[in-house]
Amino acid sequence: MVRGRMGGTGAPFNLGEVTVTRCALRLQEGGVVGHAWVQGRDKAKARRAALADALMQTGRADELRARLLDPLAEEMAAAETGRAARAAATRVEFFTMVRGED
Repeated sequence: MVRGRMGGTGAPFNLGEVTVTRCALRLQEGGVVGHAWVQGRDKAKARRAALADALMQTGRADELRARLLDPLAEEMAAAETGRAARAAATRVEFFTMVRGED
């Protein structure tokens, strides 16, 4: 069950149900366990997220951040900028003309 809040601060309410896929895996090398929960039924995506979680707990975290997480963050920021630009194009500004009556 997904819960929401009006304006992010109001009283919580039940928004609806959503399917999630969970993956937990253990790396053979070092025995580190990675966990992931992803929205939807994409098992491969859940496995990739759990693998990234496990690798971030190893000595390869800096390499993983540089090769995977930073490019993903840049891609998400670019998508958000594009969404914001499209929304700004529809912005309507209202103004009121003052009548000269005192």
